[in-house]
Amino acid sequence: MGSKRPGGGQNAAGQIARFLGVSAVSGAVLAGLALPAVGALGLAARGTMEGFDEIPAEMERPPLSQTSTILDAEGNQIAEVSFRNRTVVDLDAMGIVPQAVVAIEDARFYEHGAVDLQGIIRALTTNLGSGSVEQGASTLTQQYVKNVFVEAAGDDQEAIAEATQQTGAAGLGRKIQEIKYAIQLEQELTKDEILENYLNITYFGQQAYGIQAAAERYFSKPAADLELHEAAMLAGLVQSPSRYDPTVNPETALDRRNVVLQRMVDNDAITQEEADAAAEQDLGLDVSEPRTGCTTAVDDSGFFCDYVRQEILNNPVFGETEDDRMALWRLGGLTIQTTLDPQAQAAAAAAAREGAAETDPIVASVVQVEPGTGRILSMAQSKPYGVDATQNQTAINLNVPAAMGGPDNGFQTGSTFKPFTAAAALENGISPAQTYETDNQVILDQSEFRDCENRPTGTGEWEVNNEREDEQGEWDMTSALGESINTYFALLEQQAGLCDTIQMAGDLGVRLGNGDPIPADAAATLGAHETSPLMMANAYATFANRGTYCTPVAITSVTNAEGEELDVPESECSPVMSANTADTINEMLGGVLEDGTGQAVGLTDRDNAGKTGTTDERQNVWFVGYTPDVSTAVRVGGLNELISMEDITIGGQYYERASGAGVAGPIWRSAMIGALQGVPNNQFNEVDVPRARDRERDRDRDRDEDDRDNDNGGGNGNGGGGNDSGDTGIPDIPDFPDIEWPDTWGNGNGGGRGRD
Repeated sequence: MGSKRPGGGQNAAGQIARFLGVSAVSGAVLAGLALPAVGALGLAARGTMEGFDEIPAEMERPPLSQTSTILDAEGNQIAEVSFRNRTVVDLDAMGIVPQAVVAIEDARFYEHGAVDLQGIIRALTTNLGSGSVEQGASTLTQQYVKNVFVEAAGDDQEAIAEATQQTGAAGLGRKIQEIKYAIQLEQELTKDEILENYLNITYFGQQAYGIQAAAERYFSKPAADLELHEAAMLAGLVQSPSRYDPTVNPETALDRRNVVLQRMVDNDAITQEEADAAAEQDLGLDVSEPRTGCTTAVDDSGFFCDYVRQEILNNPVFGETEDDRMALWRLGGLTIQTTLDPQAQAAAAAAAREGAAETDPIVASVVQVEPGTGRILSMAQSKPYGVDATQNQTAINLNVPAAMGGPDNGFQTGSTFKPFTAAAALENGISPAQTYETDNQVILDQSEFRDCENRPTGTGEWEVNNEREDEQGEWDMTSALGESINTYFALLEQQAGLCDTIQMAGDLGVRLGNGDPIPADAAATLGAHETSPLMMANAYATFANRGTYCTPVAITSVTNAEGEELDVPESECSPVMSANTADTINEMLGGVLEDGTGQAVGLTDRDNAGKTGTTDERQNVWFVGYTPDVSTAVRVGGLNELISMEDITIGGQYYERASGAGVAGPIWRSAMIGALQGVPNNQFNEVDVPRARDRERDRDRDRDEDDRDNDNGGGNGNGGGGNDSGDTGIPDIPDFPDIEWPDTWGNGNGGGRGRD
């Protein structure tokens, strides 16, 4: 390589004079580089110097965007993500590539200033003779300037086109800009610094920006380890990454590589013998697919990876404006430590895949939160993350609200909403022993339900139905939760207050999928409104945390490329109900798993509580449950549109009627068992829950124990009632680990209308 020398030799005026040569025809010279028509030269010459003076004196050089790394809670890599697939390295870590690039792109780089008069004259002669742009005269410094403009353009295609314009007045203006800023850079940086910057910024094709990414892409090794023939091939890509792409045009790439080798000989970078030996080599490609983006995330954590991206793009902690946050993400170079628990994620992903096949018309989604911290432990779906629908992929994160990449509206929750009504009632002093005696249907006046401004929420009758005709009699709060009695919760909501029920849900972080508050209408208690599984898991985590709600968090630390720690969102915790209310809910929801609708999937080795849910026409089936350490929400249903899950095969298993207990419940159990392996057996706080007197009833009630999946909810809120229950009958036993199915389970005929 030629001798190193700083670029500050001549002053700006001297370099301009050198560029202009012996006359003031700079415009003609410049135009000759970009314009084939000789007649345009005079016009360009007249305005060249004026335009030159009007260019801002300083060129802004944005820092190079780099790959960011996302880590799980234990420091393992989840994925690398980038706006540009690039890793910045020092010149000393580039091996022999710098000599190869200088030889083929700018052999006199270490001898001339910002512009090369000899190169200009050579290019001018060639281009005028051919009548087209056959040869350029840009130095590496000028090329670096152009790449800075391209980098600054981001994904703005119009700005990129402007930065790379070669012909016409725009091309002339760009060339003048390049020259002025090249002169500036040679005042500020040494030649080696310019070359290092150039090799880190330039594009080598195949999504590889900078020499380090290119070496990894084409040869699966760092640039420092490249052999001569490999370095020469990469140097040949700079002029035209698509034309010389070795994966597409290997013969053209080989010829180009050999040209580079000979130029290196001519430039005294290598000997002829070394060039000949290298030319005998084949391309020697060892191509690595770009391991960047959330599609490459481990343990099916692509949806969590995307959630992290959404958090950075949406949370003001990472920048006051959307543009600020986008700039941070595109710049990259971040090391992002997250809350993802690898054990819980693996369990959730396996449970989702076991519960539903990726080719099924429905999707199983699983999300887990740690009570007391708000930390998101896992996030998985049965369909893989991606944008290729032909491969059953989806980029819609069904676990989260729309603002974080989820569906526009969310999903009706069915009877999993009922505990919020129960909590509101307890907070208002209503005893768990409160009883209502009803038939299997009650008709209520909607005008008696008031919103938070004490206005009636509707007019006319509201007909509320239980799942079966035999579901009539007297219920207290515990039995009504256990058997999911719609009529009870409609009456309880009326007594506790609709406004208080809605406010309780809001205090627990439950909102519509689009971010709006849950509407105040009577059917809310039956889960008629759409929300997200993450919100439901986190709300139930509040019960486990004895009434203290913590906002969900996914990121614990962020370090930028310079090693500086950035601020990150922290979970904000505050009590939203008394500890006694939460303890009482835990006890009552524990009964759901002991002898209620969820008894078949309850955990037998530790305290646990939960609730099933199935919405109208069985379009959504849910199971939300928790221990003191993990809260998990499972939702199963359609992806882009809701479908009725009757007479349907899910995960290879036929279901006459899908239900929360029969479909979502086993997924929940499997995910919980895996997440809790090795976790101490912590217990809920014990509390005595008052029960109604003389509530003992004949449990058989002339019905099979198989058909007790009565988890009422859903409904349209305008008189149709909450139809949200169904059968726990499972036609054939699904293959879920560690679940002992009752011998009595068979081909159930629950007779439900979509309730659970």
